[in-house]
Amino acid sequence: MRVIGSDGQQLGIMLTPEAIRRASADGMDLIEIVPNSDPPVCKVMDFGKYRYELSKKEKLQKKHQHVTQVKEIRFHPNTDTHDFEFKVRHARAFLEEGDKVKATVVFRGRQFAYQDQGRELLARFTERLADIAKVEQNPKMEGRQMIAFYVADRGRKKSPEKEKQAKSS
Repeated sequence: MRVIGSDGQQLGIMLTPEAIRRASADGMDLIEIVPNSDPPVCKVMDFGKYRYELSKKEKLQKKHQHVTQVKEIRFHPNTDTHDFEFKVRHARAFLEEGDKVKATVVFRGRQFAYQDQGRELLARFTERLADIAKVEQNPKMEGRQMIAFYVADRGRKKSPEKEKQAKSS
């Protein structure tokens, strides 16, 4: 195995018992850093310090992670144009923040007979979000609801409203 000293210098390739003796002579532990390489890489250091550094790295990675949330926008088959535009603006805001959007058309009572209106509504919704989002899951019926999922498309340009705001700032 390849051994690295406590000061960061390479001590060379040696047998396991010899590396363990060397580490214990320094009052430290022998820690396997890269087990899958050929030969495996080990480092002479204090095990408590090693665990502390690992936990710090994990905390830093968690801190820089963005958790994607699913935001739901609900419609009915006869949703009015103003309400539709209002919900499209909200969906755009959610997508620009990096969240997923779940568009749901809820059919109540006799509205269940108007599934074609729900499909047309989601098609318009898809068309209005086409510049910043892509369809993750096409509209499908689940019980008395028609559901479609949208995800922000990083490859596409920002919406015209956001470009105007950015220029005026």
